[in-house]
Amino acid sequence: MADYVVSCSSSADLTDEYTKERGIVYVSHTMSLNGTEYLDDMWQSMKPEEMYQRMIDGEESKTSQVSVAAYVDHFTKYLEQGKDILHLSLSSGISGTVNAAMNAKSMLEEKYPDRKIYIVDSLAASSGFGLLVDKIADLKDEGKTIDEAYQFAEDHKLNLIHWFFSSDLTFYIKGGRVSKTAGFVGNLLNICPLLNVDYMGRLIPREKIRTKKKVIKRIVEKMEELADNGHDYDGKVFLSQSACYDDAQAVVDLIKGKFPKVKEIRIFPIGATIGAHTGPGTVALFFWGKKRED
Repeated sequence: MADYVVSCSSSADLTDEYTKERGIVYVSHTMSLNGTEYLDDMWQSMKPEEMYQRMIDGEESKTSQVSVAAYVDHFTKYLEQGKDILHLSLSSGISGTVNAAMNAKSMLEEKYPDRKIYIVDSLAASSGFGLLVDKIADLKDEGKTIDEAYQFAEDHKLNLIHWFFSSDLTFYIKGGRVSKTAGFVGNLLNICPLLNVDYMGRLIPREKIRTKKKVIKRIVEKMEELADNGHDYDGKVFLSQSACYDDAQAVVDLIKGKFPKVKEIRIFPIGATIGAHTGPGTVALFFWGKKRED
């Protein structure tokens, strides 16, 4: 039985240190500020504070999906070592990067006919995508085969729940995700929209909540409604945040009070690919729960 690597793109919003600790490999998206391109390499090339300040100062942010050539280079490193590959991709509801990964797979299967290359459309984003990748790394550590790990990912990816809010709509407006009028009114009235990722992996606005304190409470209520085993949830919880660590910590504090059996809670910085669109002020919460059906 061949060894295999658990692979993802950098939009899984973990950290470089954490991926090395878990034996996860990743390929980087790219982002640019005022035309200067940077790797989204889990904040090795640039600190989040610098990127967000430059965005606030008016620099234009853009992102690029991982190219077919980048995937070919990334996969080839491991195929040449005689390893199979289980790669999880950012949701197709957000990016077309999974298509590039599939194209690279088709090209390399001809050159490496004895190797297995599995591509999973995670239907997930940010550290929710990361939580799925982390689970697959757990399965590998437990001795599961690549086929078993791949099947788990396909069978359970919609059980990975995402809820998030933003206290600053500036960059949602710039990116066209919120209209200028709605964004202006929202910022004026201190409205923090609550969104989730639906069963097709798309970002969907769900509720408009006035004040940060109320939306922090509401996002934890969503976990109470949807988490596996309710208040007896004993899995991992990941959060990601863009330059608003204290808000994420406030969510964590509430979770600790309501879910005493939680195995582990981690807060990660939102990566450059996702952060280039959200800007500062976004907190996202991820956990395992009821299957997404809408």
